[in-house]
Amino acid sequence: MTAQDELDEAYQRLQRTGPEFQGFLSNHGPMVVEALVRRGREGEVSRWLDGYVPKLDGAPHVARPARWPDDLGDPAALGAWIATFTVALQAGPWKDVLAEWWPRLLPGVAAGATHGAIRVGHAVDALLTWGETPERSGELAQALGYWAARWRPVPRTATPAGDLSAPDALAAVPRVPHPDGGIGERLRQLDDLGGWPSAQRALAPGDAEEQLRGVVTAAVLRYATHAHGSPVMLVHAATAPNALRRALRALPERLHAATAAAGWSAAAAIFAAYGPDEARGLHAGDGAGTADDIIDRATHHGDEHVIKLTDTALDVLTWTGDVRAAQAASVASRAIPRG
Repeated sequence: MTAQDELDEAYQRLQRTGPEFQGFLSNHGPMVVEALVRRGREGEVSRWLDGYVPKLDGAPHVARPARWPDDLGDPAALGAWIATFTVALQAGPWKDVLAEWWPRLLPGVAAGATHGAIRVGHAVDALLTWGETPERSGELAQALGYWAARWRPVPRTATPAGDLSAPDALAAVPRVPHPDGGIGERLRQLDDLGGWPSAQRALAPGDAEEQLRGVVTAAVLRYATHAHGSPVMLVHAATAPNALRRALRALPERLHAATAAAGWSAAAAIFAAYGPDEARGLHAGDGAGTADDIIDRATHHGDEHVIKLTDTALDVLTWTGDVRAAQAASVASRAIPRG
């Protein structure tokens, strides 16, 4: 089979599963298989799914269509939202559906600990890279439905209007006072966190693509030295804005600035919630090897977060040539248990 055939077969397997399992954990399968195929590791997809799919729950029940806006952010309406987007994508061009719903969903970028937006970004990337098939459109419907059902805003978002670079702005983000509990409990503390809106405004604005690249780069490089705060959760400070960046090519330009601002707020919020104050040194040899070596190590490791962080770190390595991006992938593989 071709790489595209492998992807569609994987999507077929995964569309019989739900976007969450064990109550609240996100199904990373579609995101991982898209990353593996894009990185030329399509031969590993079936084996990886054999180990992952048995953990998952079945697809959600559909009792009725979703009601806009009443069902936004209602996990009980997950099946209804997936059905609604399935019908919409069968009725019209996928880019039109995306453009219609993007401004409605984007304010809820924290949905499912940002996994709603991340899954949509991977689905859009697959459609842009390899074209439309029923399986790829079906994955976009699942991803959009998940985002809508788990819709959650980052509290007190503010648009970048300052003069700080992304690394300096990320380093200046204040920490929540009680860094314990789940992401919901931590994000709620942003409502009363002094300096939170001004920290978001401190980032220098710019072209959406370049701004998101800067945020992704800063998050990956900071992960290399600060992952110990939460090796899994801090992955999303990099992968969420990168997923939104990947979607830019499918979106009208009028939506670009808001998309870049949402990616920055998501990254900043995750570091506010989970980022430690102190840095840790890197091990000698971290990140050594070619890009092929780096993705092979992540694939062998097997954990979904390691694969996704490595995928984004390789983007940063391509843009910047900064070896610390490869070191971040090595840190993830050491700090996160094997899948």
